[in-house]
Amino acid sequence: MKYARFRPLLLLFVLPLFAALSIYTGLFAVLEFATERSDNIAADRQKHLAETLVSKMQAAVAHDQESATVWDDAVRNVSDGNADWMEMNLGKWMFTYFQHDRAYVIAPDGRAVYVFASDEANAAKAYQQVRDVVSPLADRLRARLVDGDDTGISDQVLSIGESDLSTVNSHPAIVSVKPIVSDTGNVKQSPSEIYFHVAIRYLDGSFLTGMSSEYQFDDLTFAWTKALQDKRSFAAIGSADGKEFGYFSWRPFEPGEAVAKSVRPALSAVGLSVFVALAGMGAMIGARNRKLRQSRAELEHLARHDTLTGLANRAQFAEHLATAISGSAATQSNAVLFMDLDRFKQVNDTLGHPVGDQLLVLVADRLREIFADGVVGRLGGDEFTAVITDVTNDQISQSCRRVIESMRRPFEINGTPISIGASIGVVIGIGPDVDPSDMTRKADIALYNAKAAGRNRFAIFGPHMDDLVQDRRELECDLRLAVQNRRDLEVHFQPVYAAPNGALFGAEALLRWKHPSRGLISPEVFIPIAEECGVIAQLGDLVLEEACLAAQRWPDLEIAINASPVELRSEAYALRVIAALTNHGIDPTRLEIEITEGTLLDSVGECQRNIEALRSIGVRFALDDFGTGFSSFGRLQYIAVDRIKIDKSFVDGFGSQEADNRAIVEAMIRLARAKGLKTTAEGVETEEQRAILKELGCDHLQGYLLSKPMPKEAFDMMVGANVIDLQAKR
Repeated sequence: MKYARFRPLLLLFVLPLFAALSIYTGLFAVLEFATERSDNIAADRQKHLAETLVSKMQAAVAHDQESATVWDDAVRNVSDGNADWMEMNLGKWMFTYFQHDRAYVIAPDGRAVYVFASDEANAAKAYQQVRDVVSPLADRLRARLVDGDDTGISDQVLSIGESDLSTVNSHPAIVSVKPIVSDTGNVKQSPSEIYFHVAIRYLDGSFLTGMSSEYQFDDLTFAWTKALQDKRSFAAIGSADGKEFGYFSWRPFEPGEAVAKSVRPALSAVGLSVFVALAGMGAMIGARNRKLRQSRAELEHLARHDTLTGLANRAQFAEHLATAISGSAATQSNAVLFMDLDRFKQVNDTLGHPVGDQLLVLVADRLREIFADGVVGRLGGDEFTAVITDVTNDQISQSCRRVIESMRRPFEINGTPISIGASIGVVIGIGPDVDPSDMTRKADIALYNAKAAGRNRFAIFGPHMDDLVQDRRELECDLRLAVQNRRDLEVHFQPVYAAPNGALFGAEALLRWKHPSRGLISPEVFIPIAEECGVIAQLGDLVLEEACLAAQRWPDLEIAINASPVELRSEAYALRVIAALTNHGIDPTRLEIEITEGTLLDSVGECQRNIEALRSIGVRFALDDFGTGFSSFGRLQYIAVDRIKIDKSFVDGFGSQEADNRAIVEAMIRLARAKGLKTTAEGVETEEQRAILKELGCDHLQGYLLSKPMPKEAFDMMVGANVIDLQAKR
């Protein structure tokens, strides 16, 4: 009975207190366990990420080097000891673009023929600091080259190399050695003659700053030894020999501890509050873990997908293709499509890269729609790809037509309709034994054939296409020899006549290539090859030289030459023209340079600077093929030219009920007069065309009716017979 009065106290205080303490203790234990587990998971993920980043950085440094070391120009300039070239392409560029702290070019005899060190002005000292580190790597690489060891080379890795971690000038560093080799195979090298490029990237300084900022490492540092410090995480970095080279150390990300700090004060209130707070804390921890998992999934997605369009990137495309082929039945047909957008560069140059990016996203959406059951990827730029499995030839052709038709439909961006097209290369493989790399190579060859055939079409790979590619390579080699030896190349001249009275006004210099075995090669064939293989400037100089010599022989005639967009983008083009005119004593006002609208699509502005420099001394410019390019009429309001040349396609339409272009040509001539420009009509082949053009007020005429292009000797004879009293006739 004496304890009866204490029963209410027991029921009202002791048991609730015991229950509350039990709940509190249990919840507190759960909280601490969850906190520790969450923090350990986060720490392990950060440690794994840090170890992975160093491994990827070694591969990235080697990949960065290949942008300049697998290159014919690199082989030549390094062999010639061109210090300025090496400074621009193998030293400063690597530092500026890829943040490589040091770069060396090592000769076959072990000498450093070029040294770049962002932290050491003395070149000799800078190389002495790394000689003992670089020499073993260079020796191993040289031995592999001699043995023909190409282990590791793939579609992504273009050359073998050696890499390790070492200490450079008291800095922990990645040291990567790569051979400087030909990308085309045209420059022959023996293993003992190959120069090496050494790239060094410090693992402290800017690397730590970037790694800390991008991946959210708090107080990230590098340490040579693993100090016993509380509340810090360490990730060991292993060198090539398997030993621990050093450590990354940081304050670990502790999502559980952050949450627990906010929850613990609430646990002291009552058991229910603890339970509610703990439940909320559990929910928050779960959310944090889900966020971490989501972030990891997003990183994995980014590693396998194109960041702009969300399509598969090159790596995922290759993986999917290999999987699809290996799982095929013996008679199953699989197709790879390589797609390239036509006129996309013009969109970028005229409307800007942001609009170009929006266009790529819209293109990706249409391709997803078309290949709903396949995998669509973007390899970069305006190049897309698709894999279609278990299809027939008819289904493949139908899919290609759908793509071409879809790309022809205008895209609307910011209220502006944009028209492009697509060229497609297709390869078909049957069964599981097809080589995926060979399929992609053949699809690329088929794409090249589709574009060469006129674009906006598709081509399915056939054995003959390999022969076509080889044929083009042979043409390129022959053209280089022709330019080098100044052989088989000849300049012809096509007369230009005044429309009102038929008087001889001038001549257009036209380059001809008579191949020793193939005969006459069309400029439409060899000019694009010259632009791609880098000899267009030499061809231009040849034509300019002959034009100046002709101008000396024909003092009363004006001479026109054609300039490639590639030529005009050269900083030295205006100087070369001025030097040629000065050397031959030619009045600049007698020279007219014909350009195309492709010349004007120059986002850097180098073409325009050359044009302005030459016009300032009197050289005139003509816009060739007017009316056939990208928004010609609109551009005429802003470009600085002296003449427009009306394209043959408009002249051909005279008198045709289906394509009477008289009104269009008349509008062109009126527009030119309003702008104070002269006009020349090309491709005049009938008396009717000549009469109409004269009636419409065209200034000058050119075409087979009047004269075909002729060698300079024939033109000399004609001028001697027809140039009498030329000034009076004008």
